[in-house]
Amino acid sequence: MLALLPPAATAASRAEVEVQFQRWIAGDIAAEAKRNGISDTTLKAAFNSVSLDWELPDLVPPGSTPPRQQDQSQAEFSSPGAYFAENRLQGLAATGRSLSAQHAATLRSIEATYGVPGEIVVAIWGRESGFGRAKLPHPAIEVLATKAFMSTRKEMFRSELIAALHMIEGGDISAAQMMGSWAGALGQPQFLPSSYLKYAVDFDGDGRRDIWNSVPDSLASIANYLAQEGWQRGRDWGFEVDIPAGVSCAQEGPDLAKPISAWASSGIGRVSGRPFPDQELRADGMMLVPAGRHGPEFIVTPNFYVIKQYNNSDLYALFIGNLADRIAYGSGAFQATWGNVGKMLRSDVLAMQKALVAQGYDVGTVDGLAGYKTRRSLGDWQAKSGLQPTCFPDASLKARLK
Repeated sequence: MLALLPPAATAASRAEVEVQFQRWIAGDIAAEAKRNGISDTTLKAAFNSVSLDWELPDLVPPGSTPPRQQDQSQAEFSSPGAYFAENRLQGLAATGRSLSAQHAATLRSIEATYGVPGEIVVAIWGRESGFGRAKLPHPAIEVLATKAFMSTRKEMFRSELIAALHMIEGGDISAAQMMGSWAGALGQPQFLPSSYLKYAVDFDGDGRRDIWNSVPDSLASIANYLAQEGWQRGRDWGFEVDIPAGVSCAQEGPDLAKPISAWASSGIGRVSGRPFPDQELRADGMMLVPAGRHGPEFIVTPNFYVIKQYNNSDLYALFIGNLADRIAYGSGAFQATWGNVGKMLRSDVLAMQKALVAQGYDVGTVDGLAGYKTRRSLGDWQAKSGLQPTCFPDASLKARLK
């Protein structure tokens, strides 16, 4: 991260920042930690030999200028197709099926306890840490302290640093053993320390919540996370569907839920040709069209949005759902293809959002990103303008929507 320091910066200037860092730990952080019940013994063990990690991303050293917000002219919408790389999904699914068989008894017990299907748990395990095989080379206290001292999200990392100290204080793990990612995520589920404290469980009965070395603890902790965030036992995550041309794509969003039977009555059916399960027909579902009419279309359940609590991204949740289906049923890629929706400039989408807001539409956050409220508002505007709704911004609309 040398570029973040002034051009004339020398080793001495880094040494000066290091002195500030150590003073901050001994004063500011130690005081807050003690107010939160952290002992001197834990503080000494946690910060012994800790120094700044200058190789981490998103650092803002003292005296430097934080990076500008993302350029609003930047192209933002690369095609989602790259996210669903078939080779990667096939590899994860094959390994996931093998490990599901190996840990079948544990997964059955986890599902009985938490209500979360084993294939969902294994899919998240695979996506987050390659089924626990990903290297976690960073001392977590050093990462969290560095980022709490000089990153673009100092307050968030400060809170996580205090949470990590609680883990050490509580005897969950020693500071030396607490290894994680460059972002401070820990163990096989890739929990931040606050998530560890809230969701991690001892499922193998050895008295420790060990998400680094224990597969049962790791898998059960993922399931407990989803269960506490509202997973509905006995329900699927969602279904790829075909939405007929006569059914508006502008009905998307978690706030427009209705019984899946009502969606089916409007002509929406599963692309597989199979009917919706009986228990799903009676329950609520939501339309999801992440690329508008230019990609796969879905009816999702509330469990889809629970998966998003793990990582707040529609594509992430779809990846987990698709991978889980491959693991459980041997299914493959989504049947519809992701269209070429990767050429819009963020500044152009921002201009469309402002124009829609001026006409009374609710687009959510006006930020140049096409979330579901922007997509459905655009679809409504297209219909009122005599256009076939696509529910996604494209260059042909720039001149018309001003």
